[in-house]
Amino acid sequence: MKPFHSYQNPSLAIDLVVFGYQQRTLSVLLLNRNEMPFKDTWTLPGAFLQMDERFKDTCSRVLKTKLGMDNVYLEQLYSFDEPERDPRGRVIAIAHYALINPKNFAITAGSMANDVQWFDIHQMPELGFDHQEIFTQALQRLRSKILYFPVGFELLDDLFTMPELHELYECILDTTIDRRNFRRKILDAQYIINTGKKREGLQNRHPDLYKFNKKLPKNAFQLNIN
Repeated sequence: MKPFHSYQNPSLAIDLVVFGYQQRTLSVLLLNRNEMPFKDTWTLPGAFLQMDERFKDTCSRVLKTKLGMDNVYLEQLYSFDEPERDPRGRVIAIAHYALINPKNFAITAGSMANDVQWFDIHQMPELGFDHQEIFTQALQRLRSKILYFPVGFELLDDLFTMPELHELYECILDTTIDRRNFRRKILDAQYIINTGKKREGLQNRHPDLYKFNKKLPKNAFQLNIN
């Protein structure tokens, strides 16, 4: 057996797909790079894993130093290991995705970016590296998970109306969902709690305000929209 030091070691990188929801639009946060490779190209935010870091530590560093964010919902997605995926050398990416409410954060670009912007997922620019593939897998994961786990509430205000929740699901799933069936299934699952408060400021309407049921047992929810 060859000694350990004789093996070539690939670099490990963390790439983040940051989803946000605002004005009935699902968006993704992209950076415009100011260095090679892919200079002046839009990419997902990311960084190389440092020797004393765990994956979640690198994610936190990227979110804080490159985007000005902290304490967000984060989930590991998949590894991307094509040998030629990065022109700088052998780099394996461990992709994660994050969900945020953009109203809660003032987004800032770090020193390695010309700009940082939200893009509607249907109007994205061409991405550098293999980041389009990473984004596509993250979107598929989100669309799958929102049917059985309450990740969608990370994208809404703490208090929300039933129409707002319905619009969120339609937006993420990119489909039309029957309002009455949706309401019945959500309430039957005890997925949300009526706070007894009303949304004010809407002409002739004062819809109920709900909040997420944080005591809902894990895996207790399945939303069949068919």
